Amino acid sequence: MSDSPNVVVAGAGLAGLVAARHLADTGADVTVYERRPEVGGRVRTRHEDGFTLDRGFQVLFTGYPAVRRELDVGALDLRGFRPGAVICSTEEGTRSVLSDPLRDPRSLVESAFNRRVTTTDKLRTLALRQDLSKRDESWFFSGPDASIREYLRDWGFSEKYVENFVAPFYGGITLDRSLSTSKHVFAYTFRALSNGRIGVPAAGMGAIAEQLRASAEAAGATVVTGEGVEGIDRAGTTRADDGAGSANGGVTVETTDRAVDADAVVVATDPKTARDLTDVAAIPTEGVPSTTQYYRLSDSTPVSTGRKILLNSDESSPNVVVPLTEVAPEYAPDGEQLLCATFLGDDARFRDADDLASDTRAALSAWYPERSFDGLEAIHTDRIEFAQFAQPPGVHGELPDAGDPEGPVYLAGDYTEWSSIQGAMESGRVAADAVSADLR
Repeated sequence: MSDSPNVVVAGAGLAGLVAARHLADTGADVTVYERRPEVGGRVRTRHEDGFTLDRGFQVLFTGYPAVRRELDVGALDLRGFRPGAVICSTEEGTRSVLSDPLRDPRSLVESAFNRRVTTTDKLRTLALRQDLSKRDESWFFSGPDASIREYLRDWGFSEKYVENFVAPFYGGITLDRSLSTSKHVFAYTFRALSNGRIGVPAAGMGAIAEQLRASAEAAGATVVTGEGVEGIDRAGTTRADDGAGSANGGVTVETTDRAVDADAVVVATDPKTARDLTDVAAIPTEGVPSTTQYYRLSDSTPVSTGRKILLNSDESSPNVVVPLTEVAPEYAPDGEQLLCATFLGDDARFRDADDLASDTRAALSAWYPERSFDGLEAIHTDRIEFAQFAQPPGVHGELPDAGDPEGPVYLAGDYTEWSSIQGAMESGRVAADAVSADLR
């Protein structure tokens, strides 16, 4: 093996780009192959007619440790949401603010008089925040597991609080309004919400991947788009039983255009492709879908939420509505507003776009009876079959490790950690460390 090992990274999503940068920092010759014409994987942005349209509604949690480590958040020009949300009732035609009084004192009075959430539940929320803030990083995703609903029940939260606030809010995060997702996801994200901000880059979520690409290339990696990895030949390669690898003859990576000999390959593709390439059965391939619809509203009067997300407390269609241009004016041309709505479940993926828009128009009309939404026009619909991998209780203990494939082949993807931007970027670092240790 030469002093500068040759490493191929399959996939230029967040995990692959982070892995590439860390490997290049160690002096490895790194080439990333991405089958799409652009980088980012599930975190991409398109620009159309002056509108910025992310691939589904996504936000960046600045409280994630990997975000702080891997990104220059200041350079992303983040446009932040204010803590909390607006709880909206279609049946009652009302909206009420629930916020964090410690981080958003301007909403203190509104939150205090929010009758849809009891004072006891508000105090329990503060107690939960204090408890999770004291936990070490190693505490999360370890120990006994349960569903989010069971976890909140054990904490003593009322069913009214769970249904009015947590179900739609965490339905947006986990894409699971039933709250049957692992409590570990709730605990980790709840702490991140308490420790940082959530927001979107002024140029769209795709700016995150573009920054990671620039960092990888600055470190010396080469990123090739429009060329994907189709096969891996491990002939003549072994890894010792203790996990300390020996790359006997390396590995041959077959792309759509060529065959590349390498000392190691990091598979950072989508889960289904990763399983096909590596034969690791533990890679989860059951996906959770989501549908996001974007709307233009040519109205000089902004849909005002105080830069908060609108939660649909008593209907699931749509689950949330977000007036994006109130948070990020750059997302729409002058004189236009951009809103989006998220719909959960398989049914939404097959519903007519006009029907989805009708649901959003009806919800907004009920929440804002003082104004008309007849001019709300759907301009794009993202129907995403695999937005996250399914995360029921216990799943995280069954996920594969970076070094599970045979030979000098490694995994990087949120499916080795948990389904999130944090999980994706952390997995890239872990995979790079594993490669470096084995090739050293």
